[in-house]
Amino acid sequence: MKNIIIVIDGLTGGGAERVMISLATELIAQGNNVTILSLSNRCDYIIPQNIPVHYLFAHKASKVDRFWQKKSSITKLEAWFKEEQQHGNNVDLILSNLDKSNNLLAQSKLKPVFYIVHNSVEEELTRQKKLGFLAYWYLLKSKKHLSGKNLITVSKGIEQEISQGNIISHKSIRTIYNPFDIKDIQQKAAIKNPDIPTEPYIIHIGRLAKQKRHDILLSALAQVKTDIKLVLLCNKPGKAFKLAEKYGVSHRVILPGFQNNPYNWIKHAKALVLSSDYEGFGNVLLEAIAVNTKVVSTDCPHGPNEILTNDLSQFLVPRRDPIKLADAIERVLSCEINLTQADILSKISANKITQQYLALLDK
Repeated sequence: MKNIIIVIDGLTGGGAERVMISLATELIAQGNNVTILSLSNRCDYIIPQNIPVHYLFAHKASKVDRFWQKKSSITKLEAWFKEEQQHGNNVDLILSNLDKSNNLLAQSKLKPVFYIVHNSVEEELTRQKKLGFLAYWYLLKSKKHLSGKNLITVSKGIEQEISQGNIISHKSIRTIYNPFDIKDIQQKAAIKNPDIPTEPYIIHIGRLAKQKRHDILLSALAQVKTDIKLVLLCNKPGKAFKLAEKYGVSHRVILPGFQNNPYNWIKHAKALVLSSDYEGFGNVLLEAIAVNTKVVSTDCPHGPNEILTNDLSQFLVPRRDPIKLADAIERVLSCEINLTQADILSKISANKITQQYLALLDK
């Protein structure tokens, strides 16, 4: 039995957060002690009762890694771990997720820490440049804190990007795909929900952020001639509706807001569409395949081309191209595909991925 601490910026509705909840669930199922330590006190997810969750700060923790608060934040973080040890809970492994957690842990005395990289570093920095020098400098400094550290990447594309780039000089790096409990996903997909539309729809899942390119998605929808609606599961439905109005498709958009169980929504969709500029892995693609829902995705860095292989690769399209995205949506709606034999399904089982994480303790 190992004692593992998962540190993360918060538990708001993002992909990294859901991945870590899934990993914690499976680690516990295999007889380990796991605690999630969230910097922020915000939580959108329903956490299984057997996963202890602690909140380090009694607020949203947005500035805890800034230079005027960093020292006190690290002291508080180290004190939390010291208290764990005083209660007889020696820590065997720390898994750090997202920039604020990485910044604090990288400058602390805590170990052993593995840092999980959930997104394309270069694409994040390119996006940040548009927000100004200070925003870019902060993010660049955050990424450089990972130099000399043990890294886990969630796709081979991210591993290759970091290894071939000059931003992070890692101590070690390896890819471990995100874990998926296929049986659990399928069971949740079978739960009835009266809010799910009975009319045909395609679905997109993702927070309303520039990375996700809702503008490209809605522009593509305007060009899809098939009579079909678009369900958007996102965190800001009001803003999404205004964006849909801009592209003249508000009458074709359904906005239920964030859903704790997106799987039954995915199951009943005619197809799931990912329109991102970049990803870490593209979890929603795998979740759709798991419930036998067809998928279309931009061929963005990184992840989609590791998921959509062989026959599924025909539904990868260039990013930022609404015309080709619309064409792929039309094509996927008119064809039949057997998703049960998708290559990726054999590589992402929660049991197999958990074993790869536990193997880190032998390194």
